[in-house]
Amino acid sequence: MGGGAGGVAVLGQPPGGNEAGGRMKPATWPNAHPETGRLLHVEPRAGRFSDAHVADLPSLLRAGDLLVVNDAATLPASLPGRTESGERIELRLMSREPDDTWTAVLFGAGDWRKRTEDRPPPPVLPVGTRFIVGGLTARVVEVLPPSPRLLRVAFAETGAALWAALYRGGRPVQYAYTGGPLALWHVQTVYGARPWAVEAPSAGLPLTGSLLLGLRRRGVALASLTHAAGLSSTGDEALDSALPRPERSDIPRATVDAVEHTRAAGGRVVAVGTTVVRALEGRAARHGGRLVAGEGTTDLLLGPGYVPRVVHGLLTGVHEPGSSHHALLQSFAPLPLLREAAAHAEAQGYLGHEFGDSCLLLDA
Repeated sequence: MGGGAGGVAVLGQPPGGNEAGGRMKPATWPNAHPETGRLLHVEPRAGRFSDAHVADLPSLLRAGDLLVVNDAATLPASLPGRTESGERIELRLMSREPDDTWTAVLFGAGDWRKRTEDRPPPPVLPVGTRFIVGGLTARVVEVLPPSPRLLRVAFAETGAALWAALYRGGRPVQYAYTGGPLALWHVQTVYGARPWAVEAPSAGLPLTGSLLLGLRRRGVALASLTHAAGLSSTGDEALDSALPRPERSDIPRATVDAVEHTRAAGGRVVAVGTTVVRALEGRAARHGGRLVAGEGTTDLLLGPGYVPRVVHGLLTGVHEPGSSHHALLQSFAPLPLLREAAAHAEAQGYLGHEFGDSCLLLDA
């Protein structure tokens, strides 16, 4: 889950490779005391980095800074089931569409215990096909490029019946490096609100209530937005190369005001996770550099040459080096520094993936 991508923010995660082999050891279970996790502080302009802990975050930020979090709660987006002919499948929700259909990815037999790239291919389900997943009756409305596994589906159940069945029959999306079945509460931030994310906005998982209180006491302001973090990996090369897909977000007027006030006063806007960066920068890009409140979608892809207009720094996770997310993080730091920092994290035993250690890209 490395959210996603969608959700998940990382130091150089391989393209589509949430479970790809690598040398950095993954965290296999949520940390009971996440504030004790390690924090790699990268200072892009100074070209240096240093070791700290998540609990040190208040001392690394200044009074007048603004921390922006993604308050999307995580859905039980993994739905096991069978086709009408009895073949075992899994449907992973990707996004809810304005017409109340869902974009989703189909998997073959198996579950999280087998790496996504090792799962057998699912059956081809043409438009009109009906199947049962998580106790819900689904119908294929559209098969989407670039893969026959990418579907738009409609559920027979609607309203409260749909949501009740989803929470009764669904499970959190998880991957083979985890040490056991995850409960839904394992993948929620302490400030999670609207159920929009299909994978946890994992950069915020280490932010405990006491740590947020410490930031407030330090004089760091807090603001939130809701961004629908999508799937970070499917095991399908064609699909993974197209991630992240366009995602919706809702930016409150109060958050726009907080950002504008912080920048005008000389403070720094620090995003918790790349979902927040996509939401803020994507909205500004659509409005000539001006941040506008309200709901919308973004297809913004961060990378080399992109200069953030709104965000000064980023709190993210630490994962294996790879071109996909190194390109993303090059909006905040030069590639040689990112490579050096990733090598240091690996050598020092930092833990990767969504329950792993953290990285702060922010000049002192």
